[in-house]
Amino acid sequence: MSRLYKVSLGVLILLVAFLTYLEAIEPTPINWYPSYAKEDKIPLGTYVFYENWKDSNPEYFEEINIPPFEFLSDSSKIKDGSYFFLNNHVIFDEDELNKLLAWVEKGNTAFIASDVFGEQFLDTLHLETKPYSKKIQDKVTFIPKTELDLINQNFKQEGPFEVPHEFSSIYFNKIDTLKTTILGTVKYDDDTLSEPQINFIETPFGKGKIFMHSTPEAFGNYFMLKHNNFKYVENILAYIDQNQPIYWDNYYKTGKAQPTNLLYVIMQNKPLKWAYYLMILASLLFIIFEGKRKQRAIPIVEPLKNQSYEYTQTIADLYLEQKKIDELTQKRIQHFKEYIRTEIKLEPDKKQDQFYTILADKTGNTIEFVEELFKNMEILSTKKATAQDFENISRGIYKFKYANAPKEKI
Repeated sequence: MSRLYKVSLGVLILLVAFLTYLEAIEPTPINWYPSYAKEDKIPLGTYVFYENWKDSNPEYFEEINIPPFEFLSDSSKIKDGSYFFLNNHVIFDEDELNKLLAWVEKGNTAFIASDVFGEQFLDTLHLETKPYSKKIQDKVTFIPKTELDLINQNFKQEGPFEVPHEFSSIYFNKIDTLKTTILGTVKYDDDTLSEPQINFIETPFGKGKIFMHSTPEAFGNYFMLKHNNFKYVENILAYIDQNQPIYWDNYYKTGKAQPTNLLYVIMQNKPLKWAYYLMILASLLFIIFEGKRKQRAIPIVEPLKNQSYEYTQTIADLYLEQKKIDELTQKRIQHFKEYIRTEIKLEPDKKQDQFYTILADKTGNTIEFVEELFKNMEILSTKKATAQDFENISRGIYKFKYANAPKEKI
């Protein structure tokens, strides 16, 4: 590895370490995601609102995790009460809206806090919504500073409630004045000449009633924990009958729980995310600088030699050297008989009927030759063999095996 190569690698590692340090010390940005989920503690989660309302009325509080159409279709599950929807958009389809309105018409309450309500719902109640804007020097700008207030004189002494962050600027610009009651307003700037706009209304429907609130951020953690803003939400809940079942909708939630995989969990956790990135970077560096194939030369392994012939020759020479001709002859006969057992599949020591005929037929030898060979071997089993006897029996065995090819090998 050259010097320049080492220096370049060192500079790259230091640069990565420095960037990682800068990212680690950077403060985590505030998450303004409009979740409205009951378990979220981010600014626009509803953990504070949900827990306080549920603790104050645990007997009648029930969470609904299925679509409203499915819930309202099962008469055995639902009783008279209030259905509470809170999200940045709540848009019912036609069948679902008809189910909800039919349930409200029987004397129940629907409360919807949302930026977007859906055209069909607004048309049914003869309402229109509009985002607030103001012209300043021929330019349209959105006013971030807002104040919320309630119309009811009993609540006047506690308002208005200042919104500490730029929230949605949706308000009701058209209502059915014969049926709709204005319950709350929103003011979008500091100008005292600016007129408050309608953001909270009540509309009767059959025997029941529908409440609509166009500033759902007012129910989020950020607004609830600022100053005495919790009283604003507390006063709104006074319009809902707390002695009847309250159905909290968990279906129309932007931040409702979703199935997550391992990678999602890693990417949501800052330390784990950077550890994952560093692991990928280290792998790439390894591939670039150390990824070349390195392997020792594979030695050539010579196959084992068949030294059976040499071994046999050595044993035979040993017998001859020690002049054990008789023992060598008996070994030769035993080896021949084993050959007949394994190769020709006949038992030479227990001769069956027509043994010689079958053996001669299988080996291609004459019956007379086979009988004479076995007769000589039987004679040598009863007397001590000489060198001439060993030579004669060896010649006979060789002729038996190789003078004629066995039929099994043809």
